[in-house]
Amino acid sequence: MLEAAREAISFAEGRSRTDLDDNRMLFHSLVRNMEIIGEAASQVSRELRDARSGLPWADVVGMRNRLIHAYFDVDPDIIWDTVTQDLPLLVVALSVLIGESA
Repeated sequence: MLEAAREAISFAEGRSRTDLDDNRMLFHSLVRNMEIIGEAASQVSRELRDARSGLPWADVVGMRNRLIHAYFDVDPDIIWDTVTQDLPLLVVALSVLIGESA
């Protein structure tokens, strides 16, 4: 999860929301990393998810499911906001969880 989140953030760095409309490769790479994050989150044990209930496990998995099953109806604004606003917070939380610096 952490690696994919960091990668998505790095892909978006120095770019703007309109780049998602102009650069399909960027759009798909961000979506793919978010799918990976969600799939990895779904593999985390129930015990760990319960112990770290402050992390938005259900939202992360739900995003993955939405991206996988409704890929023709993915909103670029939501992708952009997730990558630029939510993933940096997730990186910090995951870094704390595994004892690594963000």
